[in-house]
Amino acid sequence: MEKYRLYPYWQEAPALAGGRDATLPSKEIETLRQEAITDLARKLAEAKAVVADLEKQYEKITRKAVTFTASPRADEVVPRIHADLEFVSNVVPFMADGGFLPSTSQKLAHGIMGTNFFGITEAARHFGVNPSVQQLAALAEVPFSEEVLRSCKDTHVLVAVFPLLILGIREIDRKQSNQTLFYAQDWYIKEPFAKDKGEIGWQLVRKEPVTGSTSKNWCEQQALLSKDEGTPKAQVVVYTTIGHFLATGERLFEKLYVRCSDLVSDGHRVHVGFFGADGLDIDHWDANLRFDLFGLVAYRKTR
Repeated sequence: MEKYRLYPYWQEAPALAGGRDATLPSKEIETLRQEAITDLARKLAEAKAVVADLEKQYEKITRKAVTFTASPRADEVVPRIHADLEFVSNVVPFMADGGFLPSTSQKLAHGIMGTNFFGITEAARHFGVNPSVQQLAALAEVPFSEEVLRSCKDTHVLVAVFPLLILGIREIDRKQSNQTLFYAQDWYIKEPFAKDKGEIGWQLVRKEPVTGSTSKNWCEQQALLSKDEGTPKAQVVVYTTIGHFLATGERLFEKLYVRCSDLVSDGHRVHVGFFGADGLDIDHWDANLRFDLFGLVAYRKTR
């Protein structure tokens, strides 16, 4: 290695040697030289690791239908990552957010809802979704007014729901998470509701059962809903409950079940809840039963 590249170490050698002005012994000089080489090699390895990680994300960046300020063509990204530090400083936070730039509407909603927000970035991080151009467009605008969001910020979770099967969510989280997220059961594997992907869109889901909905049957519970509310499918409830837990650590419906809109093959309503250490339980009972552990889940209808 050329001597000039070690200049700072050579320049400070007398000070490192205790302030002596005399020439350092060759053994000490060699030690300093080796330390400098080791330090430079470490920094070079760290830099290469960063570049390698960014290169792995190259395909992901080129697929995203988002607007990046002064964005170059896709085939210019990697060269600029190697050569343009300012560009890298912009790309890194972009990549840290999953490769998605939130819209103004999404930023406003997130700012209002705080931790009760599970958006595109969270879905990519925890469920491994890779949104298409059409899906990003469908989620660009949050369909709730600022007034509605503020009134629901402590009682609801705003969720960007992607079309994922309950069985798919269970499989994804079995691979990604070191926690027990689903109760050990397989009765619903062949049930239609477990194979329902649902529809992409924003949902505003209650974190607690509808007030006064326990110890009532299905019809009595439905009468408690306002004109702005409805009962979601099990796919939305499972998606919201598991996603919110992975993002925040908060368990919804931990000590009771909530009825969903789905019916199983025997005509019973699907119930979701008792989300404790053994995982989220999915069960079914007669809709005419009144039990103090059966409440009703609800979502806010869009404007």
